[in-house]
Amino acid sequence: TRDLQSWTRELAPPHLSKAALQTPKLNGSRRDSDYEKLWKPPSNRGFLPCAEPTPNYTTPVESRGYLLVHTNGGLNQMRSGICDMVAVARILNATLVIPELDKRSFWQDTSNFSDIFDEDHFINSLANDVKIIKKLPDDLVNETRKVKQFISWSGMDYYENEIAKLWEDYQVIRASKSDSRLANNNLPPDIQKLRCRACYEALRFSPRIEQIGKLLVEKMRSLGPYIALHLRYEKDMLAFSGCTHDLSLDEAEELRIIRENTSYWKVKDIDPIEQRSKGFCPLTPKEVGIFLTALGYPSKTPIYIAAGEIYGGESHMAELRSRYPLLMSKEKLASFEELEPFFNHASQMAALDYIVSIESDVFIPSYSGNMARAVEGHRRFLGRGRSISPDRKALVRLFDKLDQGTMTEGKKLSYRIIDLHRRRLGFPRKRKGPISGTKGMDRFRSEETFYANPLPDCLCRPESSPQNTSHIVK
Repeated sequence: TRDLQSWTRELAPPHLSKAALQTPKLNGSRRDSDYEKLWKPPSNRGFLPCAEPTPNYTTPVESRGYLLVHTNGGLNQMRSGICDMVAVARILNATLVIPELDKRSFWQDTSNFSDIFDEDHFINSLANDVKIIKKLPDDLVNETRKVKQFISWSGMDYYENEIAKLWEDYQVIRASKSDSRLANNNLPPDIQKLRCRACYEALRFSPRIEQIGKLLVEKMRSLGPYIALHLRYEKDMLAFSGCTHDLSLDEAEELRIIRENTSYWKVKDIDPIEQRSKGFCPLTPKEVGIFLTALGYPSKTPIYIAAGEIYGGESHMAELRSRYPLLMSKEKLASFEELEPFFNHASQMAALDYIVSIESDVFIPSYSGNMARAVEGHRRFLGRGRSISPDRKALVRLFDKLDQGTMTEGKKLSYRIIDLHRRRLGFPRKRKGPISGTKGMDRFRSEETFYANPLPDCLCRPESSPQNTSHIVK
């Protein structure tokens, strides 16, 4: 059976030895049980990747027409959208043109597809699934095309009955958005498996990004087992969410103005206290420090900050740094010359953080956004390490008690926090369906995102289907 924790070893540049990429034990650990409690990944419960197509799967039939795609959002929103569009092209028997990346989002990144992803690998690895080309044929460049925003969370019927007929009048259809265009559940097994192959096998980062990403992983591993902390405490996140806890009045006003002036953010008036009480705000750096201490991670733990520029800089990082001085980042681990090609390209920088997060011994997001869901899903697929998703709503109540002086840090707080998160370690479990009682679009919104948890579609136990084990990854 293939080593399922082989992301780095498969894709690492040649100068990195396998020995250098092995995770050492925690230096100075008092007991093996301490090491296991903090660093040992939860059991995969016998689940292995099974993303290969079923025996009835066929190669692409004659193409109906061409599908152009305009992706939207940041790196991980675009990643999931691209994979959805691969599946949509398969459903429609369409030829997919390499998607155009979003250059007008908050990050203003001018990167093209080939700047972030290995374009040829993407095309070749999906050749038996979907025909993909780099650009439209010259004779169709000026052809009238249908621009359509596909309905969110749509199933097979929508594409087969409503979208497919558009090719009767047009040779080219352009999808104006790519994110969340497919339902999470109730799709044919081969479509779900195709989404996994697209996401976890075909959508490989460009060689330049892979090389520097593996260099960062090597340097973090030289420090010992490490945590990748997706610290979603950046200006765009705080402005969008309206979260201002522990910020100054001037900072809160700056964020309000950004939100007011960003036209495609629809919600303008936000109550920050209500947002925080409902668990809709990212943890602050100070709160993350309390959380990690309560879980038992010692102060010498290396922590990789997977994030862009932290809002307020050192003024908001000081308390976390006082607890965990080994706070590392790509800017600290790589030289100016190594990082220079990625400057002013937020999505490429995010790709570096993605690689280090996938390879971490423990992954902890301070907010359950697109990056957190994508990394957690990928780690689930690989059977990789611990992923601890903080229960922000419950934690806020505990943090408020600390601020009010009705609780102090110590064993009682630790027991409460550990007990809260005992079942939030990212072990294999079936993807959650819609929340009971929800209807219409809210029903689909409430489902767990497919790319956060590819079980049961792309993870299975070999013994569960003894008649056919050919779909298990060898």
